[in-house]
Parts: sequence; structure tokens; C-alpha cells
Amino acid sequence: MKLANARHPLRFLAALAAAAFALHGAVAAPAVGVAGGRGAATPESTRVATEQPDPAQIEAGKQKLARAHAAVVGIEATAVEDARSVATLGKSRQGSGVLIGDDGLVLTIGYLILEAERVDVVLSGSRRVPARVVAYDLATGFGLVQALAPLPIQAAPLGISERIGSEEPLLVASGGDQGDLSLARMVSRRAFSGYWEYHIEGALFTAPARTDHSGAALFNSDGELVGIGSLIVSDALGRDAPSVRGNMFVPVDLLKPILGEMRSSGASRHSRRAWLGLNCVEYQGAVRVIRLQPDSPAEEAGVRPGDAIVAVDGKPVADLATFYKTLWSNEQPERDVALDIRRGAEIVRLQVHAIDRMKTLSRPQGV
Repeated sequence: MKLANARHPLRFLAALAAAAFALHGAVAAPAVGVAGGRGAATPESTRVATEQPDPAQIEAGKQKLARAHAAVVGIEATAVEDARSVATLGKSRQGSGVLIGDDGLVLTIGYLILEAERVDVVLSGSRRVPARVVAYDLATGFGLVQALAPLPIQAAPLGISERIGSEEPLLVASGGDQGDLSLARMVSRRAFSGYWEYHIEGALFTAPARTDHSGAALFNSDGELVGIGSLIVSDALGRDAPSVRGNMFVPVDLLKPILGEMRSSGASRHSRRAWLGLNCVEYQGAVRVIRLQPDSPAEEAGVRPGDAIVAVDGKPVADLATFYKTLWSNEQPERDVALDIRRGAEIVRLQVHAIDRMKTLSRPQGV
């Protein structure tokens, strides 16, 4: 199936519904053996299933996808004046979100609303509805906002990210004034470690790449939300595979166990963990420091760009995932952490007093 942007949304959704039905029909079509029992699908049965899709089911599939697309909105946010995140994310941010609750609850990627003092939900026709920040979850990267006026759209159902097949056609949708649709395929599913002290399991990597990925929705062929757009990457296939540009989506499977906690507490308990203020990459079998956050625990302890972290609290680390998991294995966020650092030809041990990252975030006055 050709992967292309949608210039005519209804025709595009109909084509996707037809492709999805044909694919599912080919996979699920039973074949009748010579004795009348169920057997392996024959080429003839597969061809019939793919060449003769049911128009009624195609129409039903199109309607599901149209409802899913309608649930995607734009997000516009403005950060507070003294926000740390302004240096990397800018003060004004634009992206997308997806309505997931009948009470105006919108799921987005957290960095769009990080330290925000104003958030608007943008509907079709450029109508803007003020919203309040409900939650920012450091552990998953999800953000929640709630519209302060009723939204004239239906919420999107949540799917199961784990069930996405590599051959299943997926729909990527962004919202707002420049919203767009395109087809994608999942090209890999794996753990992801970000240089900014971030790690998740089961991240979804799709291709081709979309540049309007921030908070974009990833829907399966049944119109169910399975992922929220986070990044554009150059290694969508994986580290040891050929370089392919694509996107990383945070799977909604990570949201379901913590949604209630996010709504009631503003974050999951896993977001309250040790933070050092390091930006690191994996290089030549070591965790290499490339940048320090200003006034961060790591900077105050004397960590320098170029240092290689070889152990945390005496436990060897050689990759980002091990580094983060070791750092977070102690549930006490504010504590002294011993970093063994290779600096030139010597090993230096530094004591870094980690802090709770959530306590460093700026909030609007009075909140």
C-alpha cells in the first residue's frame, strides 16, 4: 500500500478502511479443507478476501476512522516567564492532542505543556477553547489538559498498542490549523532511552517521518488511539539496521495504568525520582556526558561535558537504559548518588545530591 499524505480526507479514510479490511480479511479468511474442516488459507481464498471487500464494512471502517480523526485537536501553549524549559522548547509551543474523555480531557505529549501558563485547544475552523493543565508525567512523557468549555466532538477510544502488527496500516493525524493525515507502518517496537534522563518500554517507531509529530495521534485501522507522537528519529528500524527516518510514538498502553493517578495527582508516582540534570549519549560502550543543565545537581557536583559515567552507586553502567534504571532503582528521589567517572586516564568518584525533578518545574502564579 502506498504511503502518502491525504489531500481528500474522506476518500483517504475510505481507502485506508478498504486496505485494512482487505488485510484483515486475507489474514482471517478461513479455508475449507477437502473433508470440510478448517484448514490453512489457500491462495484462492486469500485472493477472494482481498479482492471482494464488503462495502458495508468498508463504510463502517471509514466512519470509525473519521470519528478518530475528528477527535484530534491542536494544542497551543505558552510557558511561564522563568521556565527552565524555554531554553530548549521555546516559550510558545504548538502541536496536537486527542480528546479521550467526554469531559473535555485531552491527551498530548507532555513537553508541549511543560511549565505552561496558558493552553488553548484548537478546533477546526481555528476556534480556540481555553484549557487547564491537568497533568505532566515525567516518567512516560504524557500530558493531560482539560478544555474549559464543551468540545463539539466525540472522544477517541483507546486501543491496545501491543497488538499492532507490522503489516497493519496505521493513521497518523495532527490537529489545529495545519492538521494533516497520512498513512504509516510500525517498523519497530523497542525500549527507548532519551538523552534527557528519559526511558520508556515498548516505544512505537513508524515510517515515513512526519515533522508535525508533537502530540500527533497514531490510530489503528479500527480508529482506536494507540500512540502519541513524541520525536522524529533517524534510526526508526533500530540501532544496527539501515538508517531510516521516522517517528517515535509513546504507546497508550503506558497510559492506562496511570490515568487515574495522573488526573488526581498531576503525575504518576514514577515521575518522582532522582534527577541529576545531565544530557548523555552512548558512545564507544560508555555513557558520555554531552551537556549539563544550568544550576543542576550534576553541575554543582563538578561533572563536566566529556566525562564518561562508568558506575552509579558502585554498579557498572555502559548504556543509557542501565544508567537510568540503576539511578531510579532507589525510590528516594532526593539523596546522594555516587558517580564513578572516567576523565581522561583516571577514574573520579563524585557525590551528586539528586533532587526531585518535579519540584524544579515552574508553575503559573497562584497555582
